[in-house]
Order: sequence, then structure tokens, then C-alpha cells
Amino acid sequence: MKTILTKKLKKTQKREAPKNSNKPRYISKAERAELEASVNRPTESQDLSE
Repeated sequence: MKTILTKKLKKTQKREAPKNSNKPRYISKAERAELEASVNRPTESQDLSE
């Protein structure tokens, strides 16, 4: 009986683990490129105006 309950407990904990993790959200390569480009654009426009 105890083994059955521990197996069920482990299953539920595995199911809930992703919700409770402190792991940062995955950012794809394309999103990183867009973010980098958007960060670089304002600095380039400032350089051109000076």
C-alpha cells in the first residue's frame, strides 16, 4: 500500500514540477537576434544625429 501511494505522490510531483521551477523562460535564437537588433538601433540613430 505504501509503495502505491509513494508512486502516486512522485507522479503528481513530476507533473507539478515545471510550474514551480525557477528556470528562466527559453528565448529562441530569432528572438535574441530581434532583441539585440532593437537594442542596437537606438544607439545607431543617436550616433547619426550627432
